[in-house]
Amino acid sequence: MFNIHIGYLTIILSIIALISLYISSRAKTVEGFFSGISSKGKEPNLLTLTFSQVTTWIFARSLLNAISLGYLFGISGVIAYSTYYGSFITGWLIINSLRKHHHVSSIQSFLHQQFGRWGEHCYNALISMRLLTEVFANLLVIGIVFGSIGSSSYTWSIIIVSAITLFYSMNGGLRASLKTDVFQTAILIISIITLTVALAFHPLFDVHAILTSSPKIDNPGWILFVIALLQVLSYPMHDPVMMDRGFIANIKTTKKSFIYAFILSTILIFAFGLLGVFAKTTSGITAGVLPALQDLFGTPMMFIIAIALTISAASTMDSTFSSAAKLIVVDIGKNNISILKGRLTMMLFAIGGLILVFFGNNDLYDAVAISGTISLTLTPVIIFNLFGKIRVATWCFITNFIVSIIGAALYYFEKNGYINLIESIFGVTHSYSKLLIITAFIILFGLIIFSLGIKNERLTRVN
Repeated sequence: MFNIHIGYLTIILSIIALISLYISSRAKTVEGFFSGISSKGKEPNLLTLTFSQVTTWIFARSLLNAISLGYLFGISGVIAYSTYYGSFITGWLIINSLRKHHHVSSIQSFLHQQFGRWGEHCYNALISMRLLTEVFANLLVIGIVFGSIGSSSYTWSIIIVSAITLFYSMNGGLRASLKTDVFQTAILIISIITLTVALAFHPLFDVHAILTSSPKIDNPGWILFVIALLQVLSYPMHDPVMMDRGFIANIKTTKKSFIYAFILSTILIFAFGLLGVFAKTTSGITAGVLPALQDLFGTPMMFIIAIALTISAASTMDSTFSSAAKLIVVDIGKNNISILKGRLTMMLFAIGGLILVFFGNNDLYDAVAISGTISLTLTPVIIFNLFGKIRVATWCFITNFIVSIIGAALYYFEKNGYINLIESIFGVTHSYSKLLIITAFIILFGLIIFSLGIKNERLTRVN
């Protein structure tokens, strides 16, 4: 828990929440609620789309992961986590191919063309899991900011923040999310710049110590870096929040937003992660990264960190609720689309996230690793079907999807000590080494199985 006055933090966050509620307008049309189109029929501009991309990827879980990886593994951990933000580049390549070469308006449409209903159903199951874990993970961080797990402040902070975010999300849908993202991203940028300046002028700050904080090649951070390189191709395609924003503006604006979001978000997440590296190289505290930072920076800077975490959680959850509504009502439901159904879907995902927080596993890393591992089922799809325009049998996709789920489950059981299969075979002990082996196997298996299932026809152009 942060050593700050909860009352002060609550007042600041209440003001931010009220401003967000004021900015967000009630959606009056289906297009505005699900597609972010204004009441005058205008699509989001470049600044709005870029800031929305940034704030939905620099979420509370990512900020906490960045400083934690820096604290545990040094500069390699921060580099590894920052590598995942290369997903903006691979994500743009995916969006560009879908829109310009395959002429579809969603991932589901593309997968349905290639693999029929099974392809669409498997993908919807994957991203439903992704969206639910996003709600869970960001609410969990909110609780950690306000109190220890199980305390009254922990419980009530989660309930209050989720209720406020859910309220304005249900009010305006994706349009409200886009409008509040600009304001929330501005606060996030100012917060991280302030923290970076405080870091640079800290009397104990040593550039050489930072750069040499991961000297050994077998450092788990470098292993995670390799994993990130392997996952960065498929990772964006399983993120419905990013993919949804790839279809709501003209292609020129969309391209620029992805590129600018990559540059800005990578800089911001790397800068924030350096706080963890600094704590590793200077603090003698072993209780964790947050107590170490509290000891080094004191209450004022920890107050800013708390605001950054909470703002990023709220901005991500409203986008998650919007994408969940679109998934269930538009992409899966397809017929009889209504705003009421979208609002009910948001409420159900909020309840699901709360259930996971209070009755599930409180491990942020498990949520990241599991969803990233299952997303590997899309790697051969991107290589063969999307970029290569090669038709592949449906059974290949289904088989690879099942293997990816088994791989994710294997990692979970290995990491939590339920089984010890990988260590007994390969002799590795760290969870990231095990994850690297699983990742490499799933990718290799997928490429082989797709090669065996190639049909003697190329994809036809869809008009």
